[in-house]
Amino acid sequence: MTSEEEKNKALVRRFVEAQWEKNLAALEEMMAPDFVDHSVLPGLGTTREDYLQDVAEDQAASSDAQLSFEDQMAEDDKVMTRLAIHGTYDQEMFTGVPPTGVKLKFTGIIINRVVGGKIAEEWSEGTYAYELAQQRLDHELRERERIEQELLVARRIQQASLPKEVPTLEDWQVSPYYQPTREVGGDFYDFFELPNGRLGIVVGDATGKGVPAALVMASARSMLRAVAQASNSPGDALRRVNDPLATDIPPNMFVTCFYAILEPQSGSLSYANAGHDLPYVRRGGSSCEELRARGMPLGLMPAMSYEEKETMLDAGEAALFYSDGLVEAHDPKGEMFGFPRLRTLIAEHAEERALGEFLMEELYSFVGESWEQEDDITLLTLRSPAARR
Repeated sequence: MTSEEEKNKALVRRFVEAQWEKNLAALEEMMAPDFVDHSVLPGLGTTREDYLQDVAEDQAASSDAQLSFEDQMAEDDKVMTRLAIHGTYDQEMFTGVPPTGVKLKFTGIIINRVVGGKIAEEWSEGTYAYELAQQRLDHELRERERIEQELLVARRIQQASLPKEVPTLEDWQVSPYYQPTREVGGDFYDFFELPNGRLGIVVGDATGKGVPAALVMASARSMLRAVAQASNSPGDALRRVNDPLATDIPPNMFVTCFYAILEPQSGSLSYANAGHDLPYVRRGGSSCEELRARGMPLGLMPAMSYEEKETMLDAGEAALFYSDGLVEAHDPKGEMFGFPRLRTLIAEHAEERALGEFLMEELYSFVGESWEQEDDITLLTLRSPAARR
């Protein structure tokens, strides 16, 4: 090999090292005025100035990276250099992948043409993009596995919190309908068998999705179940659940909840509401009435009071308790199913024995075949006997 080829190899090594050290002054000294970079993607700059700017803006992906020259060959005015970079991926984020701490090795081949002792052209190829793409793929797979595991845990919590059986009341119909979304929300419903044949009925919704919502939902349900046995008042029960929830649950989370106590013999329904969607009662003559009671959602702030009211369910009348997953569903044009539509359907069709199934059929007709459910849907129908004894 001629001494000129050896000089070219040494020049290229100094050029690569200067790039590694971000020594722009040294790079400028070694580059020809008409330098061309043939390695960039289409549409990006190929000039000397573009190359220097790329070096200046390049961010380190590793705090302990080491450069090594694996091999060099020279022929005429061209030098081929095979190099490797070893280091831990622990610095800047690349291609959307956060630092992983994994040891990586990037290999590359650079071909430089030397003219008059200056670097005039460069061609390069390497595994840098491939290694980072592989890191991104591995990261996405791990993230997907984490999400799937979280969904599984949340779903198990939610399923364990739902009642295993529907209570049997003579001549009364109690019909729950529950359809969870894939992401798992915070919907729940429950029944409490209380002294003197009374029945506690609760429908609620914890904000958020996944494990946090499932845990808050399970906590609220457990506390309400315990308090209900010691209180004949729905308002008092919600008050006694609110205070510990306001202390224990994460910030910006809360639980909406409607709690009612049914006295089957008389048809009396006492109730209180912690910020939940208003239930509807279908009266005789196709009228529909909201069950209104004031109260803040559970867990927002301590020392809240909850208004308590009472109504009667006469022969054949039906009450619907529900979550916002139904009324907030959108059709392809973005229109919500909405409260007015729900109220009209109940007023006109509450005599349907399977009111929940009927409403879901109406929902599917409204949203269309391409609908993607965004939130849990809970419907609970309470229907009084056709004739009071």
